[in-house]
Amino acid sequence: PLPCSSFPPRSSRFRPQFVSLPSSSSSAIMTPWIKNYPPFDREAWKTFPSTYMRGAWALTPLCLGFYLGLPWWGYFLVAALTTPLIFAGFMYMGSRLQNPWPKGGDATEWLEFKNPKDAARYKNKRIDMETLYEMYFDQELDFKHPDLHHVLTHRHEFVTFEFSIVGHLKFLITQWVPEVLSHSRRQDTEQVTDHYNRGDKQKITDEGEDDFYGCFLGDRMVYTSGITYTGEETLEQMQDNKLALVCNKIGLKKGDRHLDIGCGWGSLVNFSAKNFDTKVTGVTLAENQVAYATKVAEKWGVKDKVRYLCRDYRDIPDEKFDKVTCLEMAEHVGVKNFSTFLAQVRELMEDDGVFFLQIAGLRRAFQYEDLIWGLFMAKYIFPGADASMPLGWVVTQVEAAGFEVAHVDTIGIHYSLTIKKWFENWRKNKAQIVAKYGERWYRIFHLFLAWSSIISGTGPATCFQLTLHKNLNAFNRKQFITSRLKSESHAPTLPVDGYAKAGAMNGNGTSNGSK
Repeated sequence: PLPCSSFPPRSSRFRPQFVSLPSSSSSAIMTPWIKNYPPFDREAWKTFPSTYMRGAWALTPLCLGFYLGLPWWGYFLVAALTTPLIFAGFMYMGSRLQNPWPKGGDATEWLEFKNPKDAARYKNKRIDMETLYEMYFDQELDFKHPDLHHVLTHRHEFVTFEFSIVGHLKFLITQWVPEVLSHSRRQDTEQVTDHYNRGDKQKITDEGEDDFYGCFLGDRMVYTSGITYTGEETLEQMQDNKLALVCNKIGLKKGDRHLDIGCGWGSLVNFSAKNFDTKVTGVTLAENQVAYATKVAEKWGVKDKVRYLCRDYRDIPDEKFDKVTCLEMAEHVGVKNFSTFLAQVRELMEDDGVFFLQIAGLRRAFQYEDLIWGLFMAKYIFPGADASMPLGWVVTQVEAAGFEVAHVDTIGIHYSLTIKKWFENWRKNKAQIVAKYGERWYRIFHLFLAWSSIISGTGPATCFQLTLHKNLNAFNRKQFITSRLKSESHAPTLPVDGYAKAGAMNGNGTSNGSK
């Protein structure tokens, strides 16, 4: 494990120290880890004819139903069939005709095509992003620069983001739409287990090591955004910051019954039990994650304080919890089941309980790159995560479910740096990954991590942290004055056998050992 320094001083815990950047111009450095980024905004939200598209959605089924002499219920059948086609048509035309790309661009300056015919085709011509990543995955092209992150910071010089009829429309009709409409237990189980059970289970059970996700998540095994206070921390320090921040935001204390929904490899569950002496239940559908988390709990000596349930979130025992956390799992619940999920969480909470929701989201003022990236993610990385929505939608949902929002933070820039460090780890472990899982899996995650680091750092996607509680008159809202405005935190140290060698915590948040 990499060494971890002590947590930031109390004065900085809820006042992040933002990175100082040089004075900016149109081509200045955007962040310390996205250098020489040439900004280019195609603000589709300003020009996209959404009113005409909604009109087409409403009128096309009506006209077809009247022309074909269908009964009244035929309107809904025709609407279901035509809506994806109309959406695809508008996106196809919009991504090509509106906000045209600057003239010029030569894909061959950045890409090395294996087939001379492809090289000739894209000489002095841009390549659309879908074609680029499909050819890269199929080993039909490589990047001339060794650092893919650097290449993608220059993507607007040689790439277009266009909606395709063959690839994107086929994906929407055959996979995305059915998944959004379904979100059955069987579908969710298949998607989660296929994604998160990728590591060697025997190696996890015997050695406590995930040979796939460990290649980029590092020692902490946390697949969610970390938190940076200086921009200079290691990945491990950023995840330590995040775990402590979550516990501070919910006011975790000794004896609390804590439920972590979508617990992953158990990092927050074990951290909570070790540092705050809580009784914690972690829920996940992935057997590999339960095996790994249990192994760590045994090593830390908290096995009697934690309980891991390998089951669907809909099967969580009907118990009461003081604190509930859900970090980047709710996206997979789906739009269809989101309100039901929130109602379930509310029923699981005590009236004075606190709910922490960290959820990946998108910007409402969309650009066409946002669409193409989202379709790529849905196809290759996180199928079924269709509840990644703008903040306004999330707030509306939680308030409709009877929650009050105590506070919200947007941490997209923190996610950018987190993913950049994942990307660096992935590159370092290329030989091991290719030997065990093949070149294609390496390339898929190679592009995913490089592109997503830029996406989350420049606006298309982000991540929200919401601290929630039941909207009851008697709820003690004064507790958030201390945790939020006065910046008084627990500032826990780290477990001896888990992260860095430091003292454990007692229940009131003070250290039993040296920092």
